[in-house]
Amino acid sequence: MALALPSRAYDLQMLDRPADRVRDHGWVFGSPPGITSEQWPLDPVTGYPLMHGFTLLLPEDYRVHGEDIVAVSFFATAPDHNDGGAPDDPEIREAVLARISHPRLSRMTDILDYEYAALLLTRAEYEGAFAMPPAPLALATAERPRWLDVGGASAFFEAAPPYARKMFAASPRADLVENRAISLSARANDPNAGKGPQDEHVRERTPTGYQPYYYYVGGVPGRDNFRLHDWSKDHAHNHLGGTMRPCQAVPEMSPFYIEFEEYFGGYNFGGGNAQLDFKEMKFDWACG
Repeated sequence: MALALPSRAYDLQMLDRPADRVRDHGWVFGSPPGITSEQWPLDPVTGYPLMHGFTLLLPEDYRVHGEDIVAVSFFATAPDHNDGGAPDDPEIREAVLARISHPRLSRMTDILDYEYAALLLTRAEYEGAFAMPPAPLALATAERPRWLDVGGASAFFEAAPPYARKMFAASPRADLVENRAISLSARANDPNAGKGPQDEHVRERTPTGYQPYYYYVGGVPGRDNFRLHDWSKDHAHNHLGGTMRPCQAVPEMSPFYIEFEEYFGGYNFGGGNAQLDFKEMKFDWACG
């Protein structure tokens, strides 16, 4: 049977309050739910736990891995461990990859060889207790990441630029489980819902009918001719599926992806943004 494609895209908003799992669609910062400390993925580069960025409760039309898989948790290299290129220590990598892992763990690596991961969660896991990060490997020699001491929200707030700090009414609590709620709302108009993003000039797969959020007057490329389609003007920067607005080239992905900004979990993307394809487990980011 052919895979059903979503007919809607959803805007994601980070609210300035902790998450309520009954009414919200997940949370940013904090800890993942329903897993053991041993299942929390370690970073094969440093030997420290990867930082939890967000956990998103997927609407039914985005549950591409089956109705029993209702959420995805994303983990990233801590921003204070991401600076210019990952060092290679085969002993640390071998020790990390030999550990017990979650049965639905996917690991991803960026162009700088830094590490990211995603966990697919059942309903029982999503509704479970917040996990506590494991101890780093005894082999770890990198400086301890700030989030491990004060939590991701507080660590981000300490180092955030002024525009990002304005998202918080007050300083977040210094606590590992301190989080911010995710609100999800369907986009009123997005012709790319259910279509895999691709650049028509460099695509590798069969055309999906995807169209960019902009166009050039008269079809002539140039700064003076650049325009936004009316249907794209009110789209949120953080979103589930639909039209992508990457800072650089469009990565070719399935329709089942999340695009998010640095503040949506507290990362170092060089002022840019990122995309996670949770169907094919592909990850990409680019500088702003």
